[in-house]
Amino acid sequence: MEKYTEKEAQCFLQSINFINTKKLNKLKAHFGSCLHIINSSESEFNGLLTPDEAKALTDMCKTNDISSTLNELKANNISYYPLFDPDYPEALRHIPSPPLAIYVKGRLPDPFLPKVAIIGARNCSAYGSQMARLYAKELTSNSIQIISGMARGVDGIAELSALNSGGYTCSVLGCGIDICYPKENQLIYDMSLMQGGIISEYPPGTPPHPRLFPPRNRIISGLSDAIIVIEARERSGTLITVNMALDQGRDIYALPGRTTDSLSYGCNMLIKDGATPLITPEIFLDEFLDRFNLQRNTSETKSIKHSSVFLSADERLIISVLDFIPKSISEIYCHLNDKTSMSIPTLMQLLTNMTLQHKIKCIDGNNYYIEED
Repeated sequence: MEKYTEKEAQCFLQSINFINTKKLNKLKAHFGSCLHIINSSESEFNGLLTPDEAKALTDMCKTNDISSTLNELKANNISYYPLFDPDYPEALRHIPSPPLAIYVKGRLPDPFLPKVAIIGARNCSAYGSQMARLYAKELTSNSIQIISGMARGVDGIAELSALNSGGYTCSVLGCGIDICYPKENQLIYDMSLMQGGIISEYPPGTPPHPRLFPPRNRIISGLSDAIIVIEARERSGTLITVNMALDQGRDIYALPGRTTDSLSYGCNMLIKDGATPLITPEIFLDEFLDRFNLQRNTSETKSIKHSSVFLSADERLIISVLDFIPKSISEIYCHLNDKTSMSIPTLMQLLTNMTLQHKIKCIDGNNYYIEED
């Protein structure tokens, strides 16, 4: 058999589908190292593996399966960092049940720059979507790295906003690192490879499965200095991440919402239980960056509300009554009632034209709002 390093031996063993983390730890405890495992005879696995598993493992070790596994990772630009590797993220070493190893494509987060996880509901509201974009953009402009799970909703929205702003994001997957899940986030996956990194503790080829997602949340929170929760229902996967973050001693920030909104219930309860409420990105940044002896970037970002040079007088009036929370045509009309004598048909035509010109946004057919550029 060729000579391999302990790192290469462990990488090979983790790629075998019948050797999970628990079984690998058991084997390491018995043999002392992964190198001793791959150099052991079939009979030495009695009581540790089934007879079929023992035969399969020794047969693979006798062929060039180990080299094939390593070559495949190299061909796909996948790096492998076991817990004992000096390049393994230091922040993960100290969390409960740290991953035995991680697979990485792209770049790991810079340990010397602040990192914030932005997480929340998969089926987020327009308000949650806008807040995810806003906070990701503002944090990115202040050299804060965004950590998230590339999930539908808040996670993916925040990551795409950060990437579009030229920032770094790290996506932690609940499947093999070579699989983009969900498929609709392929753009985020591809952009992360160029501007950031993708991490998984599962070997390449591992398909997504519901049981794999809760454990990956400890990596999201473990890599982060703080957690921002945008929206969460009373019972949600987001709150699993929060509980793990609390066990790891991370700071929790939550976006307040209306008490009648089910998507805000989880955030409001977190604030009740001691999480810091998010008031504005500026307030968050001033408080958070002070921990790193950094100052907030005070350059102004212009929102559509201030880009009035391209708006008619009636359009400026409409913009003045819109914000991040969608309003129906009747609500807009009531707000405008004391400012203009505009008729409802005229208002409807203006709203349609402004939507087509991307000056405002429309959701559910007749609810309108604005968002930052």
